[in-house]
Amino acid sequence: MRRPDREQYTNEEVARACREATGESFSTTYLWQLRTGRRDNPTKRHLEALAQFFQVPPAYFFDERQGAEIAKELALLGALRDAGVRSLALRAVGLSPEGLDTVSELVDVIARRDASRRRPSV
Repeated sequence: MRRPDREQYTNEEVARACREATGESFSTTYLWQLRTGRRDNPTKRHLEALAQFFQVPPAYFFDERQGAEIAKELALLGALRDAGVRSLALRAVGLSPEGLDTVSELVDVIARRDASRRRPSV
């Protein structure tokens, strides 16, 4: 999960917000340990604070299927923060199914073209 400017939240930002949400200790070092796997058993309160901060249900941390679904939704929300993507999506509202198919096909063609331009030539 990233900030609206797409930068990663710092450990200090997250730890401070979690301390404020719970009133419990939540150090930058503890969060770093969780992020790097050096600690792997956070308390229920810490998980609730993290879920609240990142605006996900606590199950996000336990249920792989639900976590994957939430991750997809978060990726979509991140894409919609981009003004161009948002504008395109809003303009597509109300198009017929055939119109949406046409837009989808055009996006596929452009995506393939862009991908081929990014590939190094052999």
